[in-house]
Amino acid sequence: MDAVGRAVLESLDQGIAVFDARGRLLFANPGARRALAGENGAAPDPRRALLAHHGRAVPLRDGEMELGEVVFLRGDGAATLAEQERQAILGALAATGGRLAAAARRLGISRTTLWRRLRAYGEPFHPGAAS
Repeated sequence: MDAVGRAVLESLDQGIAVFDARGRLLFANPGARRALAGENGAAPDPRRALLAHHGRAVPLRDGEMELGEVVFLRGDGAATLAEQERQAILGALAATGGRLAAAARRLGISRTTLWRRLRAYGEPFHPGAAS
């Protein structure tokens, strides 16, 4: 990896780790190193440890030749956009003491939309208990 490529990867907030075709860790930027440091001591399988932190593996290829793999980590730990939305909803409900109307205002959506999202995510909510 050249110096410019390394500098770019080091500057990114998102955790990124590069593995060779044999699965050896070649590079980990600060976000990936923090995730690996959270493991007890040195992780015996850094790839597996990063995937357990909601990492997404992308193969690196040059035509048909396998060069290795890059693992991208999400900075907030949310694996999907839907999970990020769910966390935002739960955070708004926690901040408003479970008051649905206040949480909906905070999120900029209607109470009905908030109630439907809670139902879709399987979160317990009892209409009339808190609004």
